[in-house]
Amino acid sequence: MISTQSETSTRQNLLARLAGSRDLTDRLFKVVRPDSFYERPIPERHRIIFYVGHLEAFDWNLLAGHDNALGPFHPEFDKLFAFGIDPVGGGLPDDRPADWPLLDEIHRYNHQVRQRLDALLGDESFAGSLAYRAGESTLLQVAIEHRLMHAETLAYMFHQLPLERKIAPRAEPPLVAAPAPSRRVEIPAGMVTLGLPRSSTNEGGEFGWDNEFESHTVNVPAFGIDACKVTNGEFLQFLRAGGYESRELWTDAAWNWIQAEGIRHPKFWVKRDGSWFCRAMFAEVPLPADWPVYVSHAEAAAYARWKGSALPTEAQWHRAAFGTPQGWERDYPWGDQPPAASHGNFDFHRWDAAPVHAHPGGASAFGVADLAGNGWEWTSTLFEPFPGFQAFPFYPGYSANFFDGKHYVMKGGSARTAACMLRRTFRNWFQPHYQYVYAGFRCVST
Repeated sequence: MISTQSETSTRQNLLARLAGSRDLTDRLFKVVRPDSFYERPIPERHRIIFYVGHLEAFDWNLLAGHDNALGPFHPEFDKLFAFGIDPVGGGLPDDRPADWPLLDEIHRYNHQVRQRLDALLGDESFAGSLAYRAGESTLLQVAIEHRLMHAETLAYMFHQLPLERKIAPRAEPPLVAAPAPSRRVEIPAGMVTLGLPRSSTNEGGEFGWDNEFESHTVNVPAFGIDACKVTNGEFLQFLRAGGYESRELWTDAAWNWIQAEGIRHPKFWVKRDGSWFCRAMFAEVPLPADWPVYVSHAEAAAYARWKGSALPTEAQWHRAAFGTPQGWERDYPWGDQPPAASHGNFDFHRWDAAPVHAHPGGASAFGVADLAGNGWEWTSTLFEPFPGFQAFPFYPGYSANFFDGKHYVMKGGSARTAACMLRRTFRNWFQPHYQYVYAGFRCVST
């Protein structure tokens, strides 16, 4: 197969991005002390050791494992590290550290996979077979974004490790923002465009995961929305007002959950000698009142009821983030320029949150702030397929396995979200009782 100059350039760019994402996750694993890789920081998830092998196993299985001429690379590891765990249903894994291979064995596997894959991806004939099977560009984008997603999920997993089990890099300077009062922004009625057009799956088109298709429009009636995410300081008022003890604020399922688990405060909060602290990545700090609060969907919804409000729908969030008074829509809240540091707290520049007013340059056309980065935002929309949904044939369960009425859409991004996933159509999702993700919220009223 003879590639055009454009195809060669695209491949080279994607291979460079793949190498960059590998470097990112390699550096991330250096945060964990060598004696802590068999820990399980989040009870519902695999031990850290699984993820050391998962990233390479996923790349091999995706890019080469289905090639009949190549077959499996290391049959045992290819299968062992293939799939993670979705924490739904209450069951907890019961494996032991001894059930997993030695760290050195996994490192050798990773090194050999990368060597073999890099040789294959540099081969014109193999690139041609990739393009024939599913589109080379699409498969490489999937590999890159899958790894970048794990760079975020690993960060919030490592967040839960005891401080003494982590190796802190150099301290990052705190961000300071001028205080501003809470306010509600009125958003006029208008149309929003959700999703990508199917033509974007063509080689050279905009990449999107299967749940981002098909493009369609939704009419959104007028509503009001918080200008900023709910802060730690605001959520502390809810806690002090007895929010966790007020049965009427919680759904039956949520109430049963907080009672059974004894949940009385956000997972990222710690109480010491009568004072509240925030569990940052490498230290406990006095609770920063102007940082966004990170909570589960159930806690966010209870707060919204306490305020006489609700969580926004996915379409309302889009209208506030990307809409304009003139009726057209922007690529990003701030406009059509690519994401930059002045627009928000994202793309791995920081480990922790920033004040919700710290990036005025990222505000939307309606003046809604902090929409990209600094914490995902829960919506009231169940994660469901858009009209015309088609599962990726090479990854059929990526989205479809979660269209179960038990997961909610999140929008926006966190400090550990890659810039490429700040695109307007990207959708994240989690079940409502999951407290560990970097997810905040804001309230709406109609």
